[in-house]
Amino acid sequence: MRASTQNVNQNPKALTEKQFNLLRLLATSEKAYNQRQLQHELGYSLGIINKLVKDLTSQDLIKANEITKKGLKILEPYRAKRAIFVAAGFGSRLMPVTLTTPKPMVKVNGRRIIETLIDACIAADIKEIYIVRGYLAECFDELLKKYPMIKFIENTSYKEANNIGSVVAASNLLENAYILEADLLVSNPAIITKYHYTSDVLGIWKERTDDWVLNVDKNGYVHEEAIGGINTYQMVGIYYLNSADGAKLSRHIKEAYAAPGGKERYWETVPNQTYRGQYRIKMRPCLQEDIIEIDTIRELKAIDKSYDV
Repeated sequence: MRASTQNVNQNPKALTEKQFNLLRLLATSEKAYNQRQLQHELGYSLGIINKLVKDLTSQDLIKANEITKKGLKILEPYRAKRAIFVAAGFGSRLMPVTLTTPKPMVKVNGRRIIETLIDACIAADIKEIYIVRGYLAECFDELLKKYPMIKFIENTSYKEANNIGSVVAASNLLENAYILEADLLVSNPAIITKYHYTSDVLGIWKERTDDWVLNVDKNGYVHEEAIGGINTYQMVGIYYLNSADGAKLSRHIKEAYAAPGGKERYWETVPNQTYRGQYRIKMRPCLQEDIIEIDTIRELKAIDKSYDV
């Protein structure tokens, strides 16, 4: 990342999405770019790139295709500030391994599942890391040896409530926050990003799936959550909520939890079903090989042969 010594205005105006994408690229890369290279990286026409560079230069947000201090400041409201790991569940489908170890703490090829996510968050410069724990909660203390910055949140309802209970327990922390299922094995840490133009959720394109899917509109925003589908995105349990959506969810999640049947909900159904149309959550595609959810002993053995005994 490069920054010149321009003075920083106190009240920078909001960015267009194209302006944001260019600034984010310059802020998160050590590489120097000319206009042709920016065109290649961002996929915009050279005419659009030239206009963006001219506009951002005139606002002192970039100088000689390097981001300025003012440019970094204007990106600050778009930065992920915290990560909340939902890690309270039993992991019953991974028995007997999870009889003594919470699923996120299970080692796969010598590395704990949750560590792949924590390391990705640290690489994205996310400062606040919270783990919402319940089942075998004390086992997570082991993480403090490597990650002393972690803070724990106790989910006292994990025996009686679905994952909504964990998000309720962290409901005061949802602005500019990732909410992550803690049992996802990440092989591509770049899927966790520092800056976000809008709230988003990761999804993997599937021609057919029986899993949870998030159908999107022509602009890529989620308009429906369902079970199973054809030619759609299979939901990955990694969401990012911007300030506005996080503030809304902090209210809505508690309302949904208190309603009849609320404890049986998955938290994701609150923005995507219960309060459908009140959130702007964009689908952010990733690849099948970027991330793996290990649900069964058979799947675990296929990835780590040490369990095949």
